Amino acid sequence: MKVSDILQIKGNTLFTVTPDTSLMQAVHTMSEHDIGSLVVMEYGDLVGMLTFREIIQTLAANNGAVGTVSIRKVMDDAPLTCTMETDVDEVRRMMLARHARYLPVMDNRTLMGVISFYDVAKAVVEEQSFENRMLKAYIRDWPEERAD
Repeated sequence: MKVSDILQIKGNTLFTVTPDTSLMQAVHTMSEHDIGSLVVMEYGDLVGMLTFREIIQTLAANNGAVGTVSIRKVMDDAPLTCTMETDVDEVRRMMLARHARYLPVMDNRTLMGVISFYDVAKAVVEEQSFENRMLKAYIRDWPEERAD
């Protein structure tokens, strides 16, 4: 299974912000849309990711206040990315190694979508469920051995 398979099922709704967006506005956007990350774009290029991790770190550093800081100051400016052709098993390894919960999907310099750890887990469970059903059907239809 490839990343393109996950995006095909998930859809391609994207939420992006610029680095100069206030962190408070980003928090409101994430809350309003019930999402855990925002892709940070500048002049058509991916320049970072903002996730609830960076927001929590900012809150911890500022005694629970977001303040007036812009996303540029707190975003991950070197996010891990993958392509449409990246295998899901490789994505799992990448996400686990970097503790990344969200992964922008790129086609050269074009943002194609974002997949989450949840999206990957759901795809793997669905794939294994399908394989289990196929194996059970195969076993159920197993030809009986004839005694000669």
